[in-house]
Amino acid sequence: MRTQRKKKKAWLKVTGIIVLILLIAGGTYGLIVYNSLKNAVETMHQPIDREQSKKRPEPIALNKKQPFSVLMMGVDERQGDKGRSDTMIVLTVNPNTKSVKMLSIPRDTRTEIVGKGKEDKINHAYAFGDVPMAMDTVEKFLDIPLDYYVKINMEGFEDIVDAVGGVVVQNDLDFSSDGYHFPKGEIILDGKKALSFSRMRYEDPRGDFGRQIRQRLIIQAIINKGASLSSLTKFQDIFNALGDNVKTNLTFNEMVDIQENYKDASESVEQIEIKGSSSKINGIYYLIISPGEKQRVQNELKAHLELN
Repeated sequence: MRTQRKKKKAWLKVTGIIVLILLIAGGTYGLIVYNSLKNAVETMHQPIDREQSKKRPEPIALNKKQPFSVLMMGVDERQGDKGRSDTMIVLTVNPNTKSVKMLSIPRDTRTEIVGKGKEDKINHAYAFGDVPMAMDTVEKFLDIPLDYYVKINMEGFEDIVDAVGGVVVQNDLDFSSDGYHFPKGEIILDGKKALSFSRMRYEDPRGDFGRQIRQRLIIQAIINKGASLSSLTKFQDIFNALGDNVKTNLTFNEMVDIQENYKDASESVEQIEIKGSSSKINGIYYLIISPGEKQRVQNELKAHLELN
């Protein structure tokens, strides 16, 4: 189970950034591709019943290039079960600083579950009250408005790499993982191999930093492959993979506004961390975030959203 969680968490980071950057940096490839994208977005679009955030009295104005935020959730969906949000990532996008900040919230973080009146693991919010309760809970935890959500079905991520026909990366570390060998130099990865390549950490002396390097390699490779003329014939598969595995409250027109007004933000994607200490309460493991650490992260995200 632990290995599966690590696998899902690592792949969510990769796929999540891919989805966001494709929205920000996507190009125009003619009427056929445009219509295919529009149909995929209509499949992805899933509005939510949630009141306007008190932390954002007025709806976000994308045409005015206001910084915005996204809650990205990796959900293990199964037949007859809406699943659980095993991973939560908050992204803030600022077109003025041409940057994206990405915060991964540990699933065992203890916090108030808004609407339940109790403290619990933050990832339980989705199980208790679906997307609205998850957004409300994370919003209160970070003290920032959450403008949009992107929910990703963890079972279908490999489809995205496979949809572009696999990717080619330059590997700087010889290692083996999950039965695959990854030699130094240029290597070709399909969906399963890309997942394994991106999540390995313990054999890398650089730890998480090394894993982030490999994630960025895959992200850039997918973007480059998707933007190449050779991938034009694969766009339907790419859009189908996204449509089948991604749900969001972003509309097609909002995605167009993001592409037009926030394209330069994809130039810099920074991962930030929130640290805590493990503790058992009534026999249950939690990650406890100190008030000072939480304030530090809140201040960084508020500054990036230009809320200070």
